[in-house]
Formats: sequence, structure tokens, C-alpha cells
Amino acid sequence: MKKTLLLAAAVGILTAGPAFADDPMMVSVKRLSLDTAQRIAQATIDACREKGIQIGVTVVDRDGVIQAQLRDTIAAPITVPISFKKAYTAVNFNADTSALTERADTPVGRQDFLVMSAGGATVSVGGALVGGVGVSGAPAGETDEECAKAGIEAVQDDLEMAM
Repeated sequence: MKKTLLLAAAVGILTAGPAFADDPMMVSVKRLSLDTAQRIAQATIDACREKGIQIGVTVVDRDGVIQAQLRDTIAAPITVPISFKKAYTAVNFNADTSALTERADTPVGRQDFLVMSAGGATVSVGGALVGGVGVSGAPAGETDEECAKAGIEAVQDDLEMAM
């Protein structure tokens, strides 16, 4: 009986060994470069300017850390923190903030550091989240989000080619 248990334990350890070997000890993470984040921010400003709108825009990395932030000449100062919260929310939920509006009036949605209204968009490359863009200042969140997506679109082909 004792030999059978030892044999079963040895077989279990030996067959489980390759599974442990397949687990990497470190992972590589793709990140936006500073130049790319700045290009997205400027293209976002330009898209809203074409609509006659002054905005604030924030580009964050996949962890929600600010990489680039711009406020157009006469955009209200409040656009900066709101744009950051939209970008931060988008990357933390891996979703455009317009898709989160139903959650806005929930305990999660009422957190001070989240904004679950339109205007935040994710930046993905090859299906992997690499950042987010938040915009504030347009009369409607949908317009904020259009500008954010235009900023992303300005670099999307280059990002896909860089994969």
C-alpha cells in the first residue's frame, strides 16, 4: 500500500513537471512609446479642432499611468482631470467608456477616480491592450469619444505594423 502511494505520488510529480516548466517566470509587455502617445494626443486635439471644439486629452499606458496630456488653448482647466479619469477607466475595464454608462450609477461607478461616460477609448494592437485615451471638453461625450478614436486611428496602422 505504501509503495503504491509513493509510486502514485512520483507519477503525479513527474507528469506535472512539464506544466510548471511551461509557465514563464517573466512576461514581456508591449507599451506605447512616448512619441506615439504624443502623436495620439495631438491628433485627438486636431480632430476636435476641426469640429471647432477645444478639449483636454490624456493618453495613458496599459496601467493607467499618464504618458501624454494636452489642454488646448482655451479649453477649461477641468478638462484635464476628467480626460485622465476617462482614459484610466477605459484601460482598467478594457472597454470604451461609452460601453460602461450603465455601470455609472453603481458602487463601482461612483468611485472618485472613475468616469463611466463617453469619451474614453482603449488603444489595442493585435488584440492586446496597450493604452487608453480620454477626452473632455466637447458638448457631448460621444463627440469626445469620436475625437479620441480619431487620435488612435492616426497611429493605428503604424502600431499594427510594429507588431
